[in-house]
Amino acid sequence: MDDRLNFIVEWYDPHAALIRRYQFLYYTKDNTVEMYDIKNRRIFLKRSKYDQLELSDLHIGANINIHSRQLKFVDYGDEATKKKLSSTLEKTIAMIKPDAVSKVGHIMDMIFSDGFHMSKAIMAQLSRTDAQRFYAVHQQKPFFNELVDFITSGKVVAMELIGNDAVKHWRTLAGPTDSAVARSEAPNSVRARFGTDKQTNAVHGGDSPENAAKELNIFFGPQPQKNTAKLLDCTCCVIKPHAVSAGHAGKIIIAIQDAGFEVSALQMFNMERANAEEFFEVYKGVVAEYTDMVQELTSGPCIALEITGKGKQTPDEFREFVGPADPEIARHLRPRTLRAVYGQDKIHNGVHCTDLAEDALLETEYFFRILAQ
Repeated sequence: MDDRLNFIVEWYDPHAALIRRYQFLYYTKDNTVEMYDIKNRRIFLKRSKYDQLELSDLHIGANINIHSRQLKFVDYGDEATKKKLSSTLEKTIAMIKPDAVSKVGHIMDMIFSDGFHMSKAIMAQLSRTDAQRFYAVHQQKPFFNELVDFITSGKVVAMELIGNDAVKHWRTLAGPTDSAVARSEAPNSVRARFGTDKQTNAVHGGDSPENAAKELNIFFGPQPQKNTAKLLDCTCCVIKPHAVSAGHAGKIIIAIQDAGFEVSALQMFNMERANAEEFFEVYKGVVAEYTDMVQELTSGPCIALEITGKGKQTPDEFREFVGPADPEIARHLRPRTLRAVYGQDKIHNGVHCTDLAEDALLETEYFFRILAQ
């Protein structure tokens, strides 16, 4: 069927301690899904409406929560789906260079506003060896060493972007290599807004699907880059899946930085249910929304941030900046807080932040030391 996409997905059954496989069918015309149990050869989920799902969510490696079950998309279910999606959806790398990391929120916002789906992200510090691997295509050029010196001079932010013709799309949004040319020929591009010259030009993009895959592998492959968490005088902020899906992550980071905080580490995670339950364990039996909080945190990718910049007062000051857990209360009492602006209700309230200063390091370590491994 022309409107049907077919995938193989896996679900970890915690009660049986087994990974179960299903055929997952998505009907694009009416946003319905159905699932078949491959082993037992029977319907597992009757065809039903699921409006939260979008076509851009469906790609190999995606983690999607369907009716409280976190499904991992591991393969295409048929050649027709593989051919259709392989010809339209591409992956590419977008890397924010050291000169523009302070503008990460603005650049992310441009990325989301331009229709990209972000599937991976990390703030890292490249070693000289990895930088040489990353720019291997320029190894024989006279500016190679200068390029390596620059890219290792500070933190970078690497992102895996998915979209139609993503390589060309991102290079267009990035703009001409020379920032001066970008300002005259593509004034709304990233390099026109945030670049300085040909080298300090804010961002990098792969020039082909093949090179993009090699460059992504340096950040997210079998030996991924380490995050840049300081784990000192810090607190934890998690941009929740609903806010990421709505394209608000960039705006939230802009607001955080404009308030005088530093984003010293950033990493995107797809939370397993067991990890979400463990992270929110302090709320179990304390708040009625515990189960729904777990459900939301596993419903799609979230972005964890290590927040610093206010010394030992960082946890308390950031908690005040985020605002009350209930966005309705926040809008009445403190309308400029993050939750007042980006929250919908107590579950979908934009961001999680550490409530108690004594838990700030523990929560930050949970993401950037434990889950990051």
